[in-house]
Amino acid sequence: MGGMAEKILIVDDDVDSLKLIGLMLQRQGYEVVVANTGQQALARAGAERPDLIILDIMMPDMDGYEVCRRLRNESATQAIPIIMFTAKTMVDDKVAGFEAGADDYLTKPTHPAELASRVKAVLARSAAQRRGKNDRAFAMGLIGTKGGIGTTTLAVNVATATAQQEPTILADFRPGQGTIGLALGFGRSTGMPNLLSRPTNEITSRAVEHELVTHSSGLRLLLSSSRPKESLMNVSPDSAALIVQHLRSLCRHVMLDLGPGINKVTARLLQDLDQVTLTVEPTRLALALARDLLLDLEQVGFAQARVNVVLINRTQSSLSVPWQEAEHILNHEMTAIISPAPELAFQATEAGMPIVLFQPSAIVADQFNKLAEEMNSRVQAIARGTLIT
Repeated sequence: MGGMAEKILIVDDDVDSLKLIGLMLQRQGYEVVVANTGQQALARAGAERPDLIILDIMMPDMDGYEVCRRLRNESATQAIPIIMFTAKTMVDDKVAGFEAGADDYLTKPTHPAELASRVKAVLARSAAQRRGKNDRAFAMGLIGTKGGIGTTTLAVNVATATAQQEPTILADFRPGQGTIGLALGFGRSTGMPNLLSRPTNEITSRAVEHELVTHSSGLRLLLSSSRPKESLMNVSPDSAALIVQHLRSLCRHVMLDLGPGINKVTARLLQDLDQVTLTVEPTRLALALARDLLLDLEQVGFAQARVNVVLINRTQSSLSVPWQEAEHILNHEMTAIISPAPELAFQATEAGMPIVLFQPSAIVADQFNKLAEEMNSRVQAIARGTLIT
């Protein structure tokens, strides 16, 4: 873990619990400090200045909420991230925890991998906030030309590949057409519409974080569902932009599944994105639509250098347009060409896993991984100013 080991203060009145969590974290290379009462926790936090505090809610002398509030009121401990621990899976518990100033939430008993990924994400975020706002997360949008199933599969796999390297959030901006939750085993998760239906003053960083779900791959998700009533929502472009702004403060990479074409919400989000990936099928109709879409992107001020075009082959077909000809029609080079893998896509969805993890050795998994690397190196080149936009 380069440099000094990060220091974590664990606060719990249950000695077994302290030992167990302490051991899990020491194995991950963290330095561990412990306290078993609220009073002791406040003293240790002030003296030790830990990088993170893991705080149990149920304690005899002073509950976790009170400890949390007091830590937030002291300038010395104000900025230390806090993960709350609770034995109950009560939703109102969570809300109370966030209101008291917690950054994240875990329920007991916790799985070592879940604990490690949450701790890593919270520490990375707090480091990013310390480095200042200029080092903000990269945000990329994925837009389809028609249909959209290909775009979503691409979004899930590229985001999962990226999440293996750095904290990543994938947000589904398709209320009423959202399928990511179903594909990854989260059922009809509705975090996105829950946020979009709030007045803008209630769309806070904490509210956004509260709606995220974490996949076993470490990828965090803000999901829409396929409930028809969601598609009738009148989505405010400003609310959507605000959500993306908060997502950027929570990780290093934000990816947005924007669905097909450009609508008023997409047009607003484009103003803040570093990069856009356009997916297209190798048919004349799809290519004609994609060409129009590229022109639209240019009109809203999105330079060609910041646009990736990915050709998705759904079927092995002699009818599809060869990629060289597709590049010619679009007057844009292909960033990647994805091979057809309908059976694999089906099996991965049945297992609730992205293809890149379900069958890492598959050709298509390799294509997704390479595309993720390519997109991330481009976005960094843009940030450094070495890629002319």
